[in-house]
Amino acid sequence: MIAIRDLHKTYVAGDTEVRALRGVSLDIEKGEFISLAGPSGSGKTTMLNIVGCIDSADKGNVTIDGQSVMNLKKDDQAAFRRDNLGFVFQSYNLIPVLTAFENVAFSLNLMGVGDAETKERTMAILKEVGLEGMENRRPSKLSGGQQQRVAIARAIVKDPAILLADEPTANLDSNTGKEILELMKTLNEKHQSTFVFATHDPMVMDFAGRLVQLHDGEIQSDERR
Repeated sequence: MIAIRDLHKTYVAGDTEVRALRGVSLDIEKGEFISLAGPSGSGKTTMLNIVGCIDSADKGNVTIDGQSVMNLKKDDQAAFRRDNLGFVFQSYNLIPVLTAFENVAFSLNLMGVGDAETKERTMAILKEVGLEGMENRRPSKLSGGQQQRVAIARAIVKDPAILLADEPTANLDSNTGKEILELMKTLNEKHQSTFVFATHDPMVMDFAGRLVQLHDGEIQSDERR
């Protein structure tokens, strides 16, 4: 599903250079539930952002289902990201003036899905993530765990080939974090989307079916469970 080859990325801030990735190569299979783990500065988020067409590499290549995303023009990258990838962030990134329903439906609106199908799919996924009856609440009226469930619903409602999650439990207490991970594992098994996490949370690592440890921009270990 994802083939990463010889990725290099260096950030420059003033006179300082930070080598975020140093020749990383990795294959990720369809349907995997994989965590990219490591301390701050290990390169895991940079790697996730390059796979997600949010950032670009200095050198190397990423192919997703046979499509090289590194060589796409910006507009084509945006369209590929919209149609094939789902994102879950630690800060939820919900639109505060929209309801839970509207936040989730927004993903389908961008894809040009009709109103009737959008309503049906949005209501179904909100029920699936345990938010039935809360569709008209805005983010400010939802708990952190509920907001993250909306974010997951927004990502998965598109039925993406790949779901990318950057520290999805960082702002949650341990019990809520466990509930969110159990939910994502269930969705992974049901929808057969490939889930890729960037994390330093031991609980996320424990849930992963595969754990790739990074340090200073290089892969230190790759363990399948």
